[in-house]
Amino acid sequence: MPFRKDRQLYRSFYGILGFYPRRIELYQQALTHKSLSVKAEGKGVLHNERLEYLGDAILDAVVGDILYNHFQGEREGFLTSVRSRVVQRETLGSLADQMGLTDLVQSNLMSKTHNSYMAGNAFEALVGAVYLDRGYEYCKWFVRNRILGKYINLDKIAYRDSNFKSKLLEWCQRYRVEAKFELLEENRDKDTMSPQFLSRVLVSGVECGRGQGYSKKESHQKAAEMALARLKKNSSLKKKVLQEVKKINNGTNTDTTSIICAEKKDAGQISESGRASADGGAPEAGQ
Repeated sequence: MPFRKDRQLYRSFYGILGFYPRRIELYQQALTHKSLSVKAEGKGVLHNERLEYLGDAILDAVVGDILYNHFQGEREGFLTSVRSRVVQRETLGSLADQMGLTDLVQSNLMSKTHNSYMAGNAFEALVGAVYLDRGYEYCKWFVRNRILGKYINLDKIAYRDSNFKSKLLEWCQRYRVEAKFELLEENRDKDTMSPQFLSRVLVSGVECGRGQGYSKKESHQKAAEMALARLKKNSSLKKKVLQEVKKINNGTNTDTTSIICAEKKDAGQISESGRASADGGAPEAGQ
C-alpha cells in the first residue's frame, strides 16, 4: 500500500478529507508555512503560498457553485455577500481549528497564534492540494460534505445580521424619526473585480453610520448596524437626532407623518427613502 511509509499521516488526512491522498507531498506542502520552507532539487522553495493562491481561486468557484444551487432564485448580490462570509479569513481560520488542521501546520514560529492568518491560509492551500491531487469534483465534494455539511449552516450564515435595517425601522417608529440611506461610492475590488458599495444612513438628517458591502443591500445593513450601535452607546448623538426632529416639528413642517418611518411591510426593510420595502435585505432565519 502506498501509505505504509507514514500510516499516521495518511490517516490524519483521511480524517480531515474523507479520502486518502494520492500525492501526499502536495498535502505536506499545503501545511508547510513559509517560515519552515525547504529547498527541493529543481523545484525551488516548497511552502504553501502557491497552493494557497490556487486554493483561494478554487474555493471561490466551489462555494459559488454550491451557493448557486442551494439558494435558487437569489440574485447575484446576495450570493456574492454569502460567499464572502463563507470564505472570509476568520471563517477559514475557525474551520481549520475545528477540523484539527491547525495542529498539523508546520512552522518555525513560536506559536501558531502568532499569525492569525496561518490556519486560514493552510486551509486554502489544502483545497489547492485537493484540486491538484483529485480535481474539481473532489474539491466540491470535500467542501460540500466535509465542510458545509459539518461545520457551516449556509442558511444561518446567509441570513445572520440581516435584520439591522428592520431594527433601525423599529427604532425610527418608536421615536417618530426618518432614516434615509445614501450611496456614497461604487467601485470594484482590485483583486476580484467584484463590485463594492459604500453607503451611509442619515437619521433626521444626521449621519449615524456607514457600511461597505458587495451589494447595496449589504452596505445598507452594515450602515444600519453601525447606526444602531452608535445610537445605543452615544447619548449625545441620540440627543442630537431627537433635537433635529423636534426642530422640524416646531418649525415649518408641522406634518409629523412626513418624518415618520412607514409601517413595516413584508421583511420590514427600509429603502433609500426610509420607507418599508418588500425587496429589502433578507429576513433573519425563522422569520
